[in-house]
Amino acid sequence: MLGAKCGFIGQVAQDQLGDVFSHDIRSAGIQFSVPARAGDPPTARCLIFVTPDGQRTMNTFLGASQHLPPEALDETVIADAAVLYLEGYLWDPEEPRAAMRKAIAAARRAGRKVAFTPSETFVIDRHRDDFVELIEASEIDVLFCNEHEMAALTKEADFETGLAKLAPKIPTLVVTRSADGAVAIADGVRSEVAAEPIDRVVDTTGAGDLFAAGFLFGHVRGMATDDCLRMGAICASEIISHYGARAERDLKAFVAERMG
Repeated sequence: MLGAKCGFIGQVAQDQLGDVFSHDIRSAGIQFSVPARAGDPPTARCLIFVTPDGQRTMNTFLGASQHLPPEALDETVIADAAVLYLEGYLWDPEEPRAAMRKAIAAARRAGRKVAFTPSETFVIDRHRDDFVELIEASEIDVLFCNEHEMAALTKEADFETGLAKLAPKIPTLVVTRSADGAVAIADGVRSEVAAEPIDRVVDTTGAGDLFAAGFLFGHVRGMATDDCLRMGAICASEIISHYGARAERDLKAFVAERMG
């Protein structure tokens, strides 16, 4: 929606919801070529409850997404991309975990960047050793996390202590802090951005995802880290102003207007 060429690697089932998802993501101009999986389980889905203060609780059924096999990867697509962006949610099941490790190797061979988000603290609780190993092995170029996830990764409750511990190990570390904005440390240089002002927070579902989208859009175009952070904050502000995780405005025009 910002104007980048994007591809998605994931697994749906041969069912109605899988057809709807495939249609919608392709109609947005995103390449999605992984064949739908026959049989059970059905396509993944998520039931989200939103409280009056905009916070959300997610009841997630991972379904067919847990069975993304390594052989489903098109390594030429990964090699053609500036950044491979991975979600920690799928580190739990064995098949997609193997697929992600294969994808990281393919990106590395092609000299591409790897971005990663652990997704949730409960994912870190189960796989912290794996994530730390990826970080220590310099397999991650851009790490996105919120302050709670950073605390879980570093085992440091104090924000600044955790930041100082993690930042030297990642070329670009981005930590979101909800209403307190976000911090990025890129090659040792710290940048900060305030949260974009909005009239009311309606639903925080997708805020982190949209922040990452805005940041990466600027990052792959060589923009300054300050501007990447601002783009992320603007995209996040759009998504939290209404229910649902799909932008309701022309995101490209909205960012251009806010960036001035």
